[in-house]
Amino acid sequence: MTQKIRIGSRGSDLALWQANFVKNQLKSLGKEAEIKIIKTKGDQIQHLSFDKIEGKGFFTKEIEQALLDKSIDLAVHSHKDLETNSPEGLEIVAVSNREDPSELLLINKTAVDQTKFWQLKQNAVVGTSSARRKAQLLFFREDLQIKDLRGNVPTRIDKLREGNYDAILIANAGVSRLALDVSDLHAIKLPIKWFVPAPAQGALGIQIRDKDTTLRDLLSKINSTQTQEEIFIERKVLNLMNGGCQLPLGVYCEKVNQKTKVWTSIVKPNEKSIFRFYKENATPKELVNCINTVLQKEKKVFISRHLKVDSLFSKSLKEHKINVIGKSLIEVDFLKLNSIPISDWVFFNSINAVLSISKDYKEEILKRKVAAIGTSTALALQKLGYEVDFIGNGNPEKVSFDFLKTLDNASVFFPVSDRSLRTVQSKINSKQLIEQITYTIKEKKLTIPTVDLLVFTSPSNVHSFYASNKLVEDQKVIAIGPSTKKVLLGYGIKDVDVSWESSELALSDQVIAVFYSN
Repeated sequence: MTQKIRIGSRGSDLALWQANFVKNQLKSLGKEAEIKIIKTKGDQIQHLSFDKIEGKGFFTKEIEQALLDKSIDLAVHSHKDLETNSPEGLEIVAVSNREDPSELLLINKTAVDQTKFWQLKQNAVVGTSSARRKAQLLFFREDLQIKDLRGNVPTRIDKLREGNYDAILIANAGVSRLALDVSDLHAIKLPIKWFVPAPAQGALGIQIRDKDTTLRDLLSKINSTQTQEEIFIERKVLNLMNGGCQLPLGVYCEKVNQKTKVWTSIVKPNEKSIFRFYKENATPKELVNCINTVLQKEKKVFISRHLKVDSLFSKSLKEHKINVIGKSLIEVDFLKLNSIPISDWVFFNSINAVLSISKDYKEEILKRKVAAIGTSTALALQKLGYEVDFIGNGNPEKVSFDFLKTLDNASVFFPVSDRSLRTVQSKINSKQLIEQITYTIKEKKLTIPTVDLLVFTSPSNVHSFYASNKLVEDQKVIAIGPSTKKVLLGYGIKDVDVSWESSELALSDQVIAVFYSN
């Protein structure tokens, strides 16, 4: 192939960035390319919301026709815009390394309320035309008012600045790739596993004619095998659900240490609330079977935690024939302190740790950097008006590793209970570490009714349970983390599922997976 490779692309800033990205990759392989702009039906239709046109080829058909007509040699697409089956004669032969697929919530600074979930004021007007985004937004914040939003990425941001919305929700990848300045807005990158992205969001798909073996061999050199494997699972779920993006479907896959981890969120036909779950090493067919399963009778779950009115655990389960009993098996006593130690950082490893010092010592804590072990703890801090500088993601071992990179040589104070397992603290240099017991835990004796599933939220709750109860044979059990699982194994429980992180949302994901997979 001696002549220039002709790349077909839409004409938006983002599409041209994507085409130039591939053009530069080809240049690094010694191949020259040129870009041909093609207008698509999706560019011309502005009166339909995205849930009516996404995934149906509205942004790709004209480009694909140009490939078939041989007026271009390859096409670069946002992979999530593609139909799940390529037209006859065409094939996706390479995908890019994936840009961060998270959603970006951009808020006008006049609409920021640090005490609210996602830091967005009550009854805010949020712009999005995606059915998936609408469904998940309203799951987390029922008070929000959703208003349709169209246009390319800069246009949507300008509409926010003009005051048409209090906030808008867009893909982080677009803002990142275009290096857009949004410093005049309050930007929050939503956690991927909480707010599940569209299948293949953040990945580019490179499409050619299936008989063009020379170009196939060349493009194999820029293909990301890991991204290809991950988005295959995401897109296959979409395909098995008949491929309609009118379904508010989010699927996100990670392949880590020989494990395939998948988070799924969907609103099923004739249902109002999202149905979300997490599974490991499941095939796309098994994931779809989980979605399509119908419980024949109601289930009962006990969780060793007093649940608040706005509990995400209860909210995730109540619409899906799962009744929840929430009772803490421990008593927490917050100690009266004369002072808290001087430090550069304060690390909160639980909501109880937050409650133990955050009100009495707010003025002092605000002068320091603040770390939270996970999203739930961070949200508790934000509701109290704190800015969180570090939010852990994953199990305690991973959080420890990530926090050490952030901590560097600074000092850190941990407010802890008298039964702290010291999982994170044990990884920190003793010269940098300060610990103080700020609350104590005492077991309560409670008899727990027979339920279909037990969910334990701490090792102390496990010990308290066994002081007054016994497990029935074949009882299903979920643990909030590895430490709680270890204690359960010590009591002879052989089969314990562990939530993907230490949060109520992750626990409810695991409950759904247990009941709807059996």
